[in-house]
Amino acid sequence: MSLEQQTNSPRRITLIDALRGIALLAMASYHFTWDLEFFGYASAGLTAHGPWKLYARCIASSFLFLVGVSLVLAHGERIRWPGFWKRFAMVAVAAAAISLITFFATRPSFIFFGILHQIALASALGLLFLRLPALLTLVVAALVIAAPFYLRSPIFDHPALLWVGLSSADPRSNDYVPLFPWFGAVLIGIGMAKLAKTAGLFERLARVSLGQPFERPLTFIGRHSLAFYLIHQPVLIGCVWLFAQVWSAPAPDPKLGFTNACQASCQDRRDAAFCVRYCGCMLTAVEKDGLLAGIMKGDQPASARTRISDLASTCTVQTEDVMSPGDPQ
Repeated sequence: MSLEQQTNSPRRITLIDALRGIALLAMASYHFTWDLEFFGYASAGLTAHGPWKLYARCIASSFLFLVGVSLVLAHGERIRWPGFWKRFAMVAVAAAAISLITFFATRPSFIFFGILHQIALASALGLLFLRLPALLTLVVAALVIAAPFYLRSPIFDHPALLWVGLSSADPRSNDYVPLFPWFGAVLIGIGMAKLAKTAGLFERLARVSLGQPFERPLTFIGRHSLAFYLIHQPVLIGCVWLFAQVWSAPAPDPKLGFTNACQASCQDRRDAAFCVRYCGCMLTAVEKDGLLAGIMKGDQPASARTRISDLASTCTVQTEDVMSPGDPQ
């Protein structure tokens, strides 16, 4: 059964099911790469930075956009409460199960507000926008997306408020999809779907076919998206685990792993030359303080995280001083 309820018109828009299926397959490809990284077959930090991070954001955005479109298709004329609450309960229970399982499996980075949590909350909040003008909905979407750039505050650092997405720094989690900015993607879907409906675009889309052999498997996945989401990662990680029993990944060099992850993260914000110097400084500092092993295990107490933050600030200042114009390189 799909995560979102579809229109009750006699002709289902299979293209939307197919697009959701494509998004789910893309999500599976990202998760498979994450699994390879987790077992040591890919470099540390590969999926958290650079092109893979952009890929993950595009996948999540497209999926949430389709949530908004589906809300309009299912409830644009009137809200069908029995169907809505049934699907809301299914997604909410699945989200709670994900949190519970990951809490015991990967406690330091468990999923407390991931994509399913966002879909459940956004589906409920999205109902408030179904009767608003499309352009107003799109304006609100822009404000929601921009909010983390302007409204971050330590007030939201309390664990009970991390789901909002306005904390001073993003918390550690294997899947973090907070209200701001991600609800904006759902609102864009709602706004664009209302414009498309007014223009009669959905009637034309209902006649679009991707053709065989692609349409049937993609629409099947799209119509059973919740089941696919819940099943695919245990299957993928199980396959990688079985492979690891036969062909173990080479033992990682912690220094190389730290440096690669540091440079990938740094290059999201600074140029390559700066990042090489900065990460060299950080490696020396964390080794001197005996923090390298804990960082690579992903298990640092609060005191260690505070110390790492202090070291990062120091290395940033030192690197900027060395790289400043007129200084020797």
